[in-house]
Amino acid sequence: MADEAPKPVEIPAEFTAPPVVTEHRSGDLEYTVTTGMLPIKNKAGEVEAGMFFMAYTKKGTEPGSRPLMFSFNGGPGSSSVWLHLGALGPKRVPMMPEGHLPPPPYRLEDNPHTWLHDTDLVFIDPVGTGYSRPAKPELGEKFWSLKGDIESVGEFIRLYLSRYQRWSSPLYLVGESYGTTRAAGLSGHLIEHGIAFNGVLLVSSILNFQTADFTPGNDSPYILFLPTYAATAHYHGMAGRRRTLRPFLTEVEKFAATEYTLALQKGDSLSAAERKRIIQKLAQYTGLRPEYIDHADLRIHIHQFCKELLRTKKQTVGRLDSRFTGVDRLATGHTPDYDPSMTAIRPPYTAMLNDYVRRELGYETDSPYFILGGEEKLWEKWDWGSARKGHPDTSESLRSAMAKNPYLKVFVASGYYDLATPYAATYYTLDHMGLTPEQRANFTCEEYSAGHMMYIHEEMLVKLHRDVTAFLATTR
Repeated sequence: MADEAPKPVEIPAEFTAPPVVTEHRSGDLEYTVTTGMLPIKNKAGEVEAGMFFMAYTKKGTEPGSRPLMFSFNGGPGSSSVWLHLGALGPKRVPMMPEGHLPPPPYRLEDNPHTWLHDTDLVFIDPVGTGYSRPAKPELGEKFWSLKGDIESVGEFIRLYLSRYQRWSSPLYLVGESYGTTRAAGLSGHLIEHGIAFNGVLLVSSILNFQTADFTPGNDSPYILFLPTYAATAHYHGMAGRRRTLRPFLTEVEKFAATEYTLALQKGDSLSAAERKRIIQKLAQYTGLRPEYIDHADLRIHIHQFCKELLRTKKQTVGRLDSRFTGVDRLATGHTPDYDPSMTAIRPPYTAMLNDYVRRELGYETDSPYFILGGEEKLWEKWDWGSARKGHPDTSESLRSAMAKNPYLKVFVASGYYDLATPYAATYYTLDHMGLTPEQRANFTCEEYSAGHMMYIHEEMLVKLHRDVTAFLATTR
């Protein structure tokens, strides 16, 4: 008997259902929101995933010529909710003024600092995040990799430009955290498919993972995290005499790039006198005890820093935003029980996204919206390819895109209190991309007195919008 032909994949109806289109107004801003799925197909034309999106188009303008920006967050495994309801969209989740958790119930409010004034917006949830799903579970692995993720999001962008007739629009990408890894990779991937961007915006950037992986033999993170440790100690009053933050950080950056780097390179050949001097400097800058730094062999790991800085107060500091403090069950131990900056943002953003997408955007589904990681814990499943042990790096893809498209400009936003993607690591990556002076002149770098998601701080939200508006004006 002949082998039975494989059964075709049963496509969920919502993958191909028509999108929901709604009309809205916020003050003088009138806009349309399109909410739905785009089916992602393989080369044989078979649907392998549905990718969820929410697209905002300003009314009263010609869509074909109006700027268009694609937005996503990171993880890997994060939905697009943070940039969407935190900074870019016409609605935002209000936090306490400096970004701390408000009391429930949570709410949405009009965002006067929405980027929709300057560009139409498309928020993309990569496969496995938000409502986006593989057509069948075993297909998930195709999308949950450095390469597969870039290819699938790139295919979404191509599809969107075609279906909504936006090929003639000025085009932009904005990513946050791992989303900057994706954005840099996409810039190089898509230019090979005829899609060139006017601008790429990197919010809390990480392109080269050597700068953040605390692996044996890799001293880069210890050096590049030091200025953020110092900023954190300064904020919590643990860095000795109080000084203005930016000049203090300039001093720390110089020490990190010179004396500290040389000391770590010397290893066991470092003299006792040199070691003592380095320990004293590190203690002065980080607020940690000299004995602790000595026992750590001059190398301060991020999670240990978060636990150790305020140990005498029985508090920890956050990873995403080191201004935030938490309380563990026990003050002993080497690492925090949780990240207090993540627990501050997750409940309000989760509640408001689920309410907003149903109540205001009219998108009905019983599927859970995966805010971060989902049931798959994608950051654990992620296939980094052969690059992981050698540290993934998409900065070369961005450099290549800039070489092939000399008009491409890049905006970089970094928070002083971001221990997930420290600002010094971002600058180090930019300084090692092999850029010409002309290419480097196409970068705009801004710093913010907040953490990874600087926009949850209302004052920094205003600054970010002002900075981006000025940047966009230079790109067309």
